[in-house]
Amino acid sequence: MFKIPSTSYTCREARQQDIARMSEIRLQVTENKLTDPSKITPQMYLDHIAGQGKSWVCELNGQIVGFSSAGSEDRSIWALFILPQFEGLGIGKALLSLACDWLFNRTHEEIRLYTEINTRADGFYQALGWSRGAEDDLGDVSFTLQSHIFYDKTRV
Repeated sequence: MFKIPSTSYTCREARQQDIARMSEIRLQVTENKLTDPSKITPQMYLDHIAGQGKSWVCELNGQIVGFSSAGSEDRSIWALFILPQFEGLGIGKALLSLACDWLFNRTHEEIRLYTEINTRADGFYQALGWSRGAEDDLGDVSFTLQSHIFYDKTRV
């Protein structure tokens, strides 16, 4: 269990019955919003729970308030989303750490992700040691992280 002053939350592996809540959270975020929600299907969530990847949820007072998903095939963070009212509590860092550790333990030396440019997420990843890459025509930016940087930062 990860603890924060006056707040306790628990991160655990996601299960199939969590998919509906994960989808709800994905649709409630204020940044990196989906322009077409139908592009992310329940099957995609399932693939990241029991297929090509792994996912985690964070519960606070019995309610799922965030989730992360990692894809082994493309060595990426597929998703990291927290309900806006629970941002800033360390939940994102805890969920990201679980996903990164899982990917690096699968013998990946470098992992990647994409996020919308000029968002809090853009700054969040940079602050955690991710290397910012090129911006694309869709308004996204790529990030990479080396395993030695991740493990050096988590040992501190």
